[in-house]
Amino acid sequence: MIRWLGILLRTLRSAVRTRGELALENLALRQQLAVWKARQPRPWLTEMDRIFWVVLSRLWKNWRSSLQVVRPETVVRWHRRGFRLYWARKSRRRWGRPAIGRELRDLIRQMSRANPLWGAPRIHGELLKLGLTVSQATVSQYMLRPRRPPSQAWRAFLMNHARDLIALDFFTVPTATFRVLFVLIVLSHGRRRLVHFNVTEHPTAEWTARQLIEACGQDESPRHLIRDRDQVYGERFSRQARLLDIREAVLAPRSPWQNAYAERVIGSLRRECLDHVVVVSERHLLGMLSKYVDYYNRTRTHLSLAKDAPESRSVQPPSQGRVVAVPRVGGLHHEYLRQTA
Repeated sequence: MIRWLGILLRTLRSAVRTRGELALENLALRQQLAVWKARQPRPWLTEMDRIFWVVLSRLWKNWRSSLQVVRPETVVRWHRRGFRLYWARKSRRRWGRPAIGRELRDLIRQMSRANPLWGAPRIHGELLKLGLTVSQATVSQYMLRPRRPPSQAWRAFLMNHARDLIALDFFTVPTATFRVLFVLIVLSHGRRRLVHFNVTEHPTAEWTARQLIEACGQDESPRHLIRDRDQVYGERFSRQARLLDIREAVLAPRSPWQNAYAERVIGSLRRECLDHVVVVSERHLLGMLSKYVDYYNRTRTHLSLAKDAPESRSVQPPSQGRVVAVPRVGGLHHEYLRQTA
């Protein structure tokens, strides 16, 4: 009796419903039926299914009566989650000044990276001189913030002191008769020029001090000298450096990278000259080094000098004649010059 009464009440309720409510109920039942058929044995609601029920709950107030797949509280939770996502996405929009172009942003970062001592007003002033209109606050927003206090780059420090720096270093060369000769080089940092070299079989502190006088007594007047901790320098060498008003900068133990320019020159001497000859005697080695040092200082181009030589070479235009090759260092290298016909 109770069962038939329930059926009768539902029939009477459906009779008084509007056509729109019946259509929405039919749509809700069909959607749930599709979920059950497509996802047997256990229904699994997709994102589109959740959106469907959230939208239906906003359009139809009696949506709970037709819901069988999940609980009504679940649909309410979906709606609240969507509400939070909607406003979180909408709040990310920033209204105000339009964003500046990528090229200008990269230029601001490049300036702040290359000039760590500059602040936003200085960079802003440079941009104005380049005809770029931007506010100082925008410059402050996009410039890089150093992790450490502002400091000049190591390259800038060396460039500011290069003319007052020389570097000394020894290297060994074996001879054809299995003797070992010691070569001392003196390099000027200003133009990477080899200002002095000499060869000996028995280096001493007195001999090394005499080489310092020959290297720095005339044209060169360095303020600082870079050397390693070899015992061959000794007290006699240090006393001579003080007489010449030169301050010694001694490397840390086992740190040849601190005298990188001198090490690079020694590597060039070996790769471009000494690795291709068999040294017969001290006189033979002096002759080979003289030829190579002359080529190194006057002819060989250097990347660090913008493809120029330590003793600057002039550019020869095509109007000066045809190109001729002049052998240098016994034919190991050549110098190319223009010569009139």
